[in-house]
Amino acid sequence: MWRKIVEESEEFLARTTRNPEIPLVIDRGEGVWLYDVEGNKYLDFTSGIGVNSLGWPSHSEVIKVAAEQMQKLAHSMGNDFYNVPQLELAKVLASITPGNFKKKVFFSNSGTEAVEAGIKLVKQFDPKRRYLIAFLGSFHGRTLGSLSLTASKSVQRYLFNPFSNVIHIPYPNPLRNPWHINGYSDPEGLTNAVLEYLEDYIFEHLVDPEEVAGIVFEPIQGEGGYIVPPKDFFSSLERLARKYGIMLIDDEVQMGLGRTGKMFAIENFNSTPDVITLAKALGGGLYPVGATVFRAELDFKRVGMHSNTFGGNAVAMVIGLKVIEIVSSLLPRVNELGKLFRDELSTMKVDDVRGMGLAWGIEFLNGGKPDQKVRDKVIKEAFKRGLLLLPAGKGAIRLIPPMIIGEEEAKQGLSTLRESINAVKG
Repeated sequence: MWRKIVEESEEFLARTTRNPEIPLVIDRGEGVWLYDVEGNKYLDFTSGIGVNSLGWPSHSEVIKVAAEQMQKLAHSMGNDFYNVPQLELAKVLASITPGNFKKKVFFSNSGTEAVEAGIKLVKQFDPKRRYLIAFLGSFHGRTLGSLSLTASKSVQRYLFNPFSNVIHIPYPNPLRNPWHINGYSDPEGLTNAVLEYLEDYIFEHLVDPEEVAGIVFEPIQGEGGYIVPPKDFFSSLERLARKYGIMLIDDEVQMGLGRTGKMFAIENFNSTPDVITLAKALGGGLYPVGATVFRAELDFKRVGMHSNTFGGNAVAMVIGLKVIEIVSSLLPRVNELGKLFRDELSTMKVDDVRGMGLAWGIEFLNGGKPDQKVRDKVIKEAFKRGLLLLPAGKGAIRLIPPMIIGEEEAKQGLSTLRESINAVKG
């Protein structure tokens, strides 16, 4: 049965990122478990790429409020008229995001749209600032505006180049960077190298900082390999940005809403961005939703400069409110389980372990370079053993189980991962 579905999907669906070697045909989900069309059971360490942080199909309380709202109003033309759930979620997001300043929110349908709104906000705020700085290894979406920032893999930009007015610089990757600095033993040296490159080379030789509208970043790079920068990097980056009047756009689409053990990943790094983008987990696995939270003074200069059709959907808004409430209660669990993941992963046959909370990356190396072959074999072996994993970067695996996972389920998944690695590496 599954084979026919896979074959016909390859025939009728556009070529994207599906892998026929992992022929999972999902039929249903229960908590941290997914079932295929033949009844096989899989422990989920993917969370739907961060969307189903509260499990499958979603948390019971999220389903309840969504069903209740569906009986009243779903599509609500949130950018043309007003509705209470949209206002309530905007107030909550403005109050819980970092920064003691007045904020506003724009709602959309996805992470890439949230980033697009952020781009527009900072560029229209000061029209002479036409450039953006982004990081190599970053992922910010696939629509053309956000794709101009994305630099995780060249295939994502293949045949869509050239893009203008975006300059990429190295991310402070402790394991692998152009300066060959060991960022684990010398985090300050790595931070200084990146910022000196930006200030002494990019600003000195390529673009005047007065022409730069914003610096866009992920607090922890997701698609790029779950790369955790030095602890002081973003506070140092913020000081440099403030020096030149440059805005900071923090892409929390994958790492926000409790994934790292704090509500927002940037809270781990003592920095306050001007714009925060959210999506994925905010929709509770039920509704697509994006949000751009920004300094109120950045608001669009004219009515009609930006809008969309489905933003502010009333069902998505009540879901977002409930998701934030539940995530707040789960943060202690996320931090406790984070210790379990760190302890277990550090004893496995992997070459690097990085992460926090329930966002972990493990990487396999060969001669100091990412070993994609071993990584892919491990993912395939884990699938055979009933554990779902996703790749990241070139030689890394991301481990992002739903935040509702119990200790025994976490141990079971980590044990299966260990067995899979041992089966591949011997």
